[in-house]
Amino acid sequence: MDLTERQLNILKAIVKDYVETAEAVGSRTISKKYDFGISAATIRNEMSDLEDLGYLVQPHTSAGRIPTKKGYMLYVDSLMGNRELEEDEKELLRKCVENNFNRVDDLLEELSKILSSITNYTTVAVYDRNRGLRTIKYIQLVSLSPEKILLILVADNGEIKSREFDTLVELPQAKLNVISTSLSNKLSGKKFSELDEEMIAYIKYEIGEYSEIVDDLVYLLNADSDYKISMNGATNIFNYPEFSDMVKAKSFLNMLEERESLAKMIRTKGIQKDNLNIVIGNGDDVSTDLSIITATYNVQDDLQGKISFIGPTRMDYSKVYSILNYMSMLLDGK
Repeated sequence: MDLTERQLNILKAIVKDYVETAEAVGSRTISKKYDFGISAATIRNEMSDLEDLGYLVQPHTSAGRIPTKKGYMLYVDSLMGNRELEEDEKELLRKCVENNFNRVDDLLEELSKILSSITNYTTVAVYDRNRGLRTIKYIQLVSLSPEKILLILVADNGEIKSREFDTLVELPQAKLNVISTSLSNKLSGKKFSELDEEMIAYIKYEIGEYSEIVDDLVYLLNADSDYKISMNGATNIFNYPEFSDMVKAKSFLNMLEERESLAKMIRTKGIQKDNLNIVIGNGDDVSTDLSIITATYNVQDDLQGKISFIGPTRMDYSKVYSILNYMSMLLDGK
């Protein structure tokens, strides 16, 4: 069911107000703050309909409403707009890019610090310094013994990576050749950065009982990669009432310390908007209350850098979106 323009405007207003206040939003508040030309009673009826459709939820009886994951997703996908940044924010970002553009490590690290300060979110910058082996050409599996397999990955530049791993099921070379062909057909021409959680899950499903091979392939892709992670503002999460519970806040900090958990969060496929990947509460333990916005930039030659913002689902998506758009303009101009 498509929402009416009035319902979309009300949903947009509720998201904006809840982001600012962290308090459930009532019809009277919307009526006073926004000139929709309708009564508070009409707004209340529309809010009730939006709740029935799954875009809003009423956390407590007689309280106002707050957006659901579905509501945030609609806002991000269709309602969120670009907004003008403050001049001092633009200047900080502009100087950072100008002063550090030829030093990619420094550029991403400094940007991460500035962006954390501007937004009050946790920021993670990742820069892969491994210039080789960027694109998969083909994959070959070789039987070394009944319990051991050699996985060989060949890149389009001729570079090779390999890994031995044990298997609980004896696989004859003929079967391994079939799996090798299947993997190569699906992954040939793919860059490592394209192998996200959704694609991994799909490939595992396609090869069924032999899906553990994909785990070894992912390990091989990431092994010995010369990349750097810069994180800033990890404790910013304490500034949000959603994480005032110390158990939840501690779980968040523990997650940030586990490199693989962090990488998995960043790789998760969400809403694609321009060069952004926006994940809203993926339902995995503490991350169900988190949103992650990741931008990918070509910062030098064929090198890619990623900058991620991690915050509560009540994130100021429009602000982050505008910042990352401005950064794209700065980096594309170099």
